[in-house]
Amino acid sequence: MPNNSTEGSHSAAADVRTAARDMTDGARNVATSITDAARGAAATIDGSRSTAADGLDAAASALHDRAAGLPGGETVRSVALATADRLGSSAEYVRTHDARRMMADVNAFVKSNPGPALAVAAAFGFLFARALSRD
Repeated sequence: MPNNSTEGSHSAAADVRTAARDMTDGARNVATSITDAARGAAATIDGSRSTAADGLDAAASALHDRAAGLPGGETVRSVALATADRLGSSAEYVRTHDARRMMADVNAFVKSNPGPALAVAAAFGFLFARALSRD
């Protein structure tokens, strides 16, 4: 006569192995999908880098051209020119660095400056929420 408890334990073990294999396959599929999405996002960012850099250059140029006519004296003019120079530097950075390198730089900045990084993230979150809440 067969031992029902032995057959049941073999069946339960097989069910557990099948469930574990299914979960592993599902996790692998999710990881692949996330990786593919990240690659697609990086490709999209890399494809628009030139446009973004051109926009930063245009803003820098316009600020340089208008700095002399700004009201507020020499202090305002010097701040405007410094800002224009930073925009120009940012344009060059965007042109010469791909999305992966920019993310590595952001990670390094956040690790070495957690307080300011948190403040910037909070400010962006606030502005993003305000933009979404407006009708």
